[in-house]
Amino acid sequence: MTLASTNYAAVIRPLQLLVMVIVLLFFLRVLRVAAVQARPVEGRGERRRRRGPLALEFVEPRDRAGERVEVEGAVVVGRGSDCDIAIGDSYLSTRHARFASAEGALSLEDLNSTNGTFVNDRPVRGRVDLSRGDRVRLGSVLLQVVR
Repeated sequence: MTLASTNYAAVIRPLQLLVMVIVLLFFLRVLRVAAVQARPVEGRGERRRRRGPLALEFVEPRDRAGERVEVEGAVVVGRGSDCDIAIGDSYLSTRHARFASAEGALSLEDLNSTNGTFVNDRPVRGRVDLSRGDRVRLGSVLLQVVR
C-alpha cells in the first residue's frame, strides 16, 4: 500500500498545484477585464490620429520630385525672388499661393494667381483645408500633402 499511495501522491499533488495556478490566473484575468471595463467612457470610440504635422512633397517638376517642404507658419510659393519657395515656372504668378500651418493642420490660399491653384483638380476659391494625400497644382508644379 505504501507504494500505491506514494505513486498517487506523486501524481495528484502536482496536478492539484497546476489546477490551483490555472484558477488563480483565471481570476487575475477576470479582475483585469473588470478593471478595463470600469474605466470612464470619455476616451472610447475616438479615432486615434497621428499628430505629426502635414508637409508638402514635390511630385513635379521631376528634378525636385521627392523633395519635402515642412510648412511652419505661412509659406508663399511663386516665381518671385521674395517668395519662401521660389520656382522658375512661367505658369506661376509672382506670388501664386500661400500655405499655412497651425496645430498640425495645413491650409492653402490662392493669391489671385493668373492660372489658378487646384486641389485634386478642383479650383481653389478662398482658403481650403488640406488633408494627407491631397494633390496641389500650382502652374506646372505638382505637390502632394504628406505627414
